[in-house]
Amino acid sequence: MTVHDDPAASAIDATQLRSPITRAGYEYWLGKKGDRPYPSRADFDPLIEQPLLARNMVLIEVRPVPLDFRYRLIGSAVRANMDADWTGRWMSEIPMQRAPNPIWQHHEWVLRHKAPRFYRPANLGPNKVSRSIESAQLPLGPDADTIDMMMVFVDFLVKTA
Repeated sequence: MTVHDDPAASAIDATQLRSPITRAGYEYWLGKKGDRPYPSRADFDPLIEQPLLARNMVLIEVRPVPLDFRYRLIGSAVRANMDADWTGRWMSEIPMQRAPNPIWQHHEWVLRHKAPRFYRPANLGPNKVSRSIESAQLPLGPDADTIDMMMVFVDFLVKTA
């Protein structure tokens, strides 16, 4: 079974994060969350507060009906490891991103569980030989019942043997 068959196979716990970027992104999110289940997008100004971290950040808009996800912002370090710049595009418009893609399934997991998701999938981008990915996918919303955006921190790690 591969992560394509079962994306949960790539899921990790926050304590297993290896990347200083994904750990710092999660800590940034936790600092804004306070006692709430998750912070709102309005709580953040990453380009001012965390400019270096913003390079590895992706902001994703959630459309509940019909379910879809739009890339609102893709940091420069993430764009450098992609085949194309998908800023402004819905995942359903991108053949390798639409359901049942593993990334789509991780997004659905965050919505269903109303909790962060951490994963280390195989790198499906253009830099497969030398890199692996670690990601922290963090929900954002105006209240405990609504997730309207996700903040994702992605790092491209050198593969270990």
